[in-house]
Amino acid sequence: MTVRVLLADDHGAIRAGLRLMLDQAPDVTVVGEAADGAAAVANARALRPDVVLMDVRMPGTDGIEATRRIAAEGLGAVVALTTFDLDEYLFGVLRAGAVGFLLKSVGAAELVEAVRRVAAGEGVLAPEVTRRVLAASVSAPEGPAPGAGPVEPPPGLDLLTAREREVLVLLAGGRSNQQVADALTVSETTAKTHVSRVLAKLGCRTRLEAAAVAHRAGLVT
Repeated sequence: MTVRVLLADDHGAIRAGLRLMLDQAPDVTVVGEAADGAAAVANARALRPDVVLMDVRMPGTDGIEATRRIAAEGLGAVVALTTFDLDEYLFGVLRAGAVGFLLKSVGAAELVEAVRRVAAGEGVLAPEVTRRVLAASVSAPEGPAPGAGPVEPPPGLDLLTAREREVLVLLAGGRSNQQVADALTVSETTAKTHVSRVLAKLGCRTRLEAAAVAHRAGLVT
């Protein structure tokens, strides 16, 4: 299977660099590029890529709105491209339906592996970004006010088995299905089943949403 990728970034040099890294993989092909969010949506509709690498901050239609449209129409799995100073944008693109985050400084091997993982139905979480986003999610405005009393456990958390809670903690650490399998000494197929059940019970669309649940519940710090 060849993974079809759409690149969306307003800087041509960044798109060229991403294309150069992806072109090294025989099973990955860049099918199109876009310099703003509107073009990204239009190209996604026309090309139906497996993965869209989306810059969050672009002129005109930004990456958040483009992600919302692409996710709503099921046009491809969106991975946000970020830098450290974009926390407010990260939350927006997560709510819009992105399945993960990558730093723009990502290396070629990591980028190719991330694209493959997303095409296979997994999420990708750059550890540096994950820590910042999840730490902020605990104190996000949607959370309880200080002194409001005990935090209620997220809905569905009490439905998880002991093994599924282990899986949730591993997801919060950004582990892939294979890494979850290795940690639990099970097959990758079994790990995928566990992950699917965790997401379903928590009502989460993505692994990152499940990771945020784990942090809010205090399962990880």
